[in-house]
Amino acid sequence: MTDFAGALRAQRLLAIVRGTDPAAAARTVLTLAGEGVGLVEVSMTTPGALDVIARARSELGTETSVGAGTVITAEDADRAADAGADFVVTPAIVPGLRRAAERGLPLLAGALTPTEIVAAAQAGAAAVKLFPASLGGPRYLRALLDPFPSTALVPVGGVDAGAARDYLAAGAVAVGVGSPLIGDAASGGSLDDLRARARRFLAAVRDAPRPG
Repeated sequence: MTDFAGALRAQRLLAIVRGTDPAAAARTVLTLAGEGVGLVEVSMTTPGALDVIARARSELGTETSVGAGTVITAEDADRAADAGADFVVTPAIVPGLRRAAERGLPLLAGALTPTEIVAAAQAGAAAVKLFPASLGGPRYLRALLDPFPSTALVPVGGVDAGAARDYLAAGAVAVGVGSPLIGDAASGGSLDDLRARARRFLAAVRDAPRPG
């Protein structure tokens, strides 16, 4: 992926898959892709996450990008790259950032404060995962864009469909959504319910205003 920030701006939604059942997690990724979700992160805390990523990459075309989330260590980054991950997401400024950059993987680095946002950019992050976004909400994100107007911010944590619209209107390039979108699908829950939630979120991000 040559322009990860551009892909985030175009898609406006990053689905975060975290569950307890590897087979269900794989079905969840494939179902999201089938509904048109173009960016999917598989958390490394999901059992068999690397196999899920590898399977998704072998079965999906280029219209869907599948990355590894909750990457912390350099070993995590190496394993994600070897599994075929298209990008890496971290929860904070961690050792895995440098290794992912060395492996040529686009980075979405977790940060909360202005100092951490600067550190993420210096580590080579294409975009910054504002986490946990629920601590400050859209007003905090908007305030951060005053000193960092060119930073691609992706709020994650407590983002439902209504909040997704608010964050995007405040200037986020995309929103990262876990349980409000995935529900229990990655642990064996209903895929029909997942499809309905995916359609609702896709409509919400499509209809959200873009800052002028």
